[in-house]
Amino acid sequence: MNQVSKWVLFSGMLAGIGALALAQEPPTPPLPPMPPQAPMAPLPPLPPLPPVAALSPIPPLPPDLGDLVLLAFQDSSRDAAREASRRARDLARTARQQQDRGEEYYHRAKSYLDRKEYDRAVDEFNRVIENKSSRADGALYWRAYAQNKQGRRDDALAGLAELQKSYPSSHWLDDAKALQVEIQQQRGTPVSPESATDEDLKLLALNSLINTDPERSVPMLEKLLKSSNSPRLKERALFVLAQNRSQKSRDLLAEVAKGGSNPDLQAKAIEYLGVYGGRDNLQTLVDVYKGSSDLSVKRSILNSFMVAGSRENLLAAAKSESNPELKMHAIQLLGNVGGSADLAQLYTTETAPEVKRAIIQGLFVSGNADKLFELAKSEKDPGLRRLAINQLGVMGRSRTGTALTGMYAQETDTENKKAIINALFIQGNATALVEIARKETDLNLKKQIVNQLGLMHSKEASDYMLELLNK
Repeated sequence: MNQVSKWVLFSGMLAGIGALALAQEPPTPPLPPMPPQAPMAPLPPLPPLPPVAALSPIPPLPPDLGDLVLLAFQDSSRDAAREASRRARDLARTARQQQDRGEEYYHRAKSYLDRKEYDRAVDEFNRVIENKSSRADGALYWRAYAQNKQGRRDDALAGLAELQKSYPSSHWLDDAKALQVEIQQQRGTPVSPESATDEDLKLLALNSLINTDPERSVPMLEKLLKSSNSPRLKERALFVLAQNRSQKSRDLLAEVAKGGSNPDLQAKAIEYLGVYGGRDNLQTLVDVYKGSSDLSVKRSILNSFMVAGSRENLLAAAKSESNPELKMHAIQLLGNVGGSADLAQLYTTETAPEVKRAIIQGLFVSGNADKLFELAKSEKDPGLRRLAINQLGVMGRSRTGTALTGMYAQETDTENKKAIINALFIQGNATALVEIARKETDLNLKKQIVNQLGLMHSKEASDYMLELLNK
């Protein structure tokens, strides 16, 4: 940028600042009217003005002033962008934490429901609803179900009405309407939670079907799944159905897994497809995964791939998934099914730091200490190097203690040396820390080692403390 352009830019900025200041001033009040004045006598003509001397040229801006102004604005923009990015990450993290809490409350409430602890179930479902998680509509249904079991029919009907009003497109609406009709029919009849109901008898009958002729039970189970019976009864029917290896059973299970019912039943169908495995079941899961845009459904399918030990499907998701959360979940699960070599290869092609972090965690889960040592030594990102070192520390002293001690002697980066000290501390490796402390010449690092040893109740640490005191 030449000096004239810089001067124009700087002048424009000053003018803009002045205009902004004027725009912020309060309006000036009108002046009072002036009294009438007598007419003035005409002025004599003015003598001609002398010629004006030529103006001296405008001095150039001080060197680099325009650049400094631009840099200041650029720095401000970068700071604003970084702050916006940080806020976005914080919001995403908060949303994930709320979602995780909602899932935890929901599953806990369902377990209370199975044990007929209806008071505790209602309390937990209330927490899900208050948390406004993605399970809130299901929680409204199950809370009404539990309240009906307690004889609190008015509360149950109010909750079902809230479900229909607040979630008009919920997959729970059909079940809610069926429960609403059942409660309205029961009104006026006292209910005892301990008394047997038709549903309890049907559950007993379904349990007995497990040991009977499976072919005869399939049509009955299909009819039950398509009826207006409660989701609890349907979940049990799904369990019985999943154990039947006939084509008809697989077709019914696949239909529910594709979303032909409420989200809880869909999740159960996906779970059972993974538990019982097999090529056909896995292909059904692959088809549902490709055709779904629901993150919770896709996450459930990834979990089922892990349960089935389907390393190739998890690897495919880890490579092709565009959603970062699902991609990292697939990577972490890949470590659970022995995909250590796959993760090591995947690391070489990934560039996003958060994905690389997930791969390092997957390598830890799979027990691939060799690859972690390679990353701890060669990874250029300091944060990723330290993460690899920390994971090596968690692996235990018998597996990584000697190698970490040797790595410390070759390390030149102070922060990485601190990470190795912490890793050895995590594994309670006082012997290695004492060995390092005796050779360390950096006083700050030596102080950190002594502080860590002071927290360790071991003979090696105590002997070294006495050794220092006797010097």
